[in-house]
Amino acid sequence: MPFFSKIIKPLLALTLAAAVLSAGQGCSKDAKPAEPSITPQPGKPGEPSTLALTVTDKGYEPSPVTLKKGEPVKLVLTRTTDQTCATEIVLDEYNINTPLPLNKPVEVTFTPTKTGKLVYGCAMGKMLNGVFMVE
Repeated sequence: MPFFSKIIKPLLALTLAAAVLSAGQGCSKDAKPAEPSITPQPGKPGEPSTLALTVTDKGYEPSPVTLKKGEPVKLVLTRTTDQTCATEIVLDEYNINTPLPLNKPVEVTFTPTKTGKLVYGCAMGKMLNGVFMVE
């Protein structure tokens, strides 16, 4: 057993440490850099800005999106997948819970009333979600 203690145990410890470190780095060929925040298209005077969002197998896209406090925004959401739980948009702070039928654009309009991070998502506890950064 001295062979096991002197050689195998340190090798197992090194292998485990390497696996933990590589998993924590999140580094892979497929990893995308963080996307810059998107802003909605300005509307005509007196009309809300418009933002097209798509619900894909990756979630709500694009995200994050920068919104302005006090400026109304019209979201035009189109769900293009049936492979996720994101079959609606839930925005608790604004009492929004709107179904998103497959491949049909749905409009949701609201006005952000406070600054900060605003998380929206599916009805399953926002398991799939997106972020509005309100300035």
